[in-house]
Amino acid sequence: MSGRRRTSTTSPTSPRRLRATLLSAGALLACTSIAVGCGVVPGVSGGSGDGSITVMTWAPENTAATNKPGMPAMAKAYARWVNSNGGINGHKLNILTCNDHNNSVDAATCARRAVKENVVAVVGSYSQHGRSFLAPLEGAGIPYIGGYGVTDDEFTSPLSYPVNGGEPALLAGLGEQLGRTCGPVSLIRPDTIAGDELPVLIDSGLKAADHASVTDQRAADDATEYSGQTRAALQNATSDADRNGCVVPALGDRTDNFMDSFRRDRETYPKVGVGTVLGSVDQSVINSTGGASSPYEGAFVTGWYPPASDPSWNSMRKVITEHAFEDNRVDPADAGVQTTWIAYTVLAKAVESLGEGDVNALTIRRTLDDGLKVTTGGLTPTLSWRFEDMIAAVDFPRLVNADVTFQVVRKGQLATARKGFVNMSDTLESAD
Repeated sequence: MSGRRRTSTTSPTSPRRLRATLLSAGALLACTSIAVGCGVVPGVSGGSGDGSITVMTWAPENTAATNKPGMPAMAKAYARWVNSNGGINGHKLNILTCNDHNNSVDAATCARRAVKENVVAVVGSYSQHGRSFLAPLEGAGIPYIGGYGVTDDEFTSPLSYPVNGGEPALLAGLGEQLGRTCGPVSLIRPDTIAGDELPVLIDSGLKAADHASVTDQRAADDATEYSGQTRAALQNATSDADRNGCVVPALGDRTDNFMDSFRRDRETYPKVGVGTVLGSVDQSVINSTGGASSPYEGAFVTGWYPPASDPSWNSMRKVITEHAFEDNRVDPADAGVQTTWIAYTVLAKAVESLGEGDVNALTIRRTLDDGLKVTTGGLTPTLSWRFEDMIAAVDFPRLVNADVTFQVVRKGQLATARKGFVNMSDTLESAD
């Protein structure tokens, strides 16, 4: 992968690249001043003074829109596991969790609490409010490791260390997957700032497959009824007499509400296909909606990681079985849970690399910036956050892993549609 990076032909002085460069340079310049809090004092760990390490994981819970309770629950299970085995390199792991309630005020509150508690990192978290939580973290020099990838800010902040390609890679990959199979494609997505990026990204994949642009349909973020969007999407999908089209719901936790309407109306259009991404659907959703008789049967699904049935997840499954007890929030098929597991793998490797040295926000950032290579047992390519490891996608300068997996629902089970990872670097580099 790294052999062809930084090969974009986009002008280095283009407005988008200049904006991303100035954002990164400005934050880095700010971190040279102890006055703004970036100068973490060496020798002070984010713990209680007993050699322990304190980190935070946050996610929305009990809200009317997207919820990711499995992520903080997975963090707690991970801590129980490592602490039962002597901690990370001898350091006990303390986990703080926070509910951002899907709003910018609480996201910022979680970040300020992380600063107050002197955490060494925020790990394996989800929030749609990157601008709100990253500013306090950047001011204190706290790294953000393994966010879910739902905001652009996670791919521009110099203190962000993403482990997947986020929504950019998923949507670009899905566009390429559908572009080779479907006729007209309709996208149903939230009418939010984050949702505004989705049509651009899926179009980049469709373009790579020489396909027409997606038809963009918006829906309220907390909508509970989608009959209007369903009918419009189905009409568009059948507008080409030669090729049956596909419908793409990208509504997070609300996808199942859309599919209730879609299931009823689709009876008139049985050949219309479905495409979606992990995070909007997973194996538990397929099971709960009928398995082999689910409206997702035959659907094309793009993910960041191998299917949940892949043996590479066995270590995570063992930890969940032994240390999550009967906590049904921790679903091994949930992309959020999987992301948290990988993010904590990165944290553990970073702490271990420090040996007998001090563990704090500054030393963790330095070891990641200096080229620490993290292997994840086949769940991702080897991860590293040096400048030369980042792809040349101008709007996503911190993106280091553009790999996705192509999956399909067969007989009620997510299965591999194309063996191995598909790298979306070139597609993202050309996204407009």
